Amino acid sequence: MHAPEHDASAPEEVSDGRLAKGARARAGIARRAAEVASVEGLTALSLAKLAGDLGVSKSGVATLFGTKENLQLAAVAAAREMFVDTVIRPAHAAERGMPRLRAMIERWFAYIEEPVLPGGCFRGQIVPEFDSRPGAVRDALVADRDDWFAVLEKEIGRAQQQGRLAGVDPHALAFQLDAIVAAANTAARLGDETALPLARQLVDGLLGPDR
Repeated sequence: MHAPEHDASAPEEVSDGRLAKGARARAGIARRAAEVASVEGLTALSLAKLAGDLGVSKSGVATLFGTKENLQLAAVAAAREMFVDTVIRPAHAAERGMPRLRAMIERWFAYIEEPVLPGGCFRGQIVPEFDSRPGAVRDALVADRDDWFAVLEKEIGRAQQQGRLAGVDPHALAFQLDAIVAAANTAARLGDETALPLARQLVDGLLGPDR
């Protein structure tokens, strides 16, 4: 009688399962951290609070993130991914150039009207908190902003190749669009019902008639 063969793949499967479970737990905690930070700020985050909110042990959260700064960085990354999923990826269904630029901006307005996070636009809440605090969190926020401007400027450039927005500096236009939508977000959070219609009107003035 032969001895049963050892399944060499079993330990690997167990290890993969644990890694996947850990990744899901980390993603869930990071999302909750982004939700809390959107209202209370990143400095208000704590391992203990998140553990209590999610019904897990503080030691478990600490094992996954190690430090408060790592937790803050995870919250920034989670919020960024939500923005990409809500605003950028859906807009890629539109044609490149002006159609896609308009689609992104309309999705951006929708992101404000029906917030994914309880505090509204994450960037609008967190950037003022860290804009004068050198460190890894500020660096991540700067990189996120730079990447978003690059996306806008790319589609502005494509629109110019299509014969639209002649003579416009892509970076200057991206700056104006960002300023208008950021102001609309703040005003909307304060209950100003004119904010979004006015912001849309201003954006239409910058982009010209839709055709």
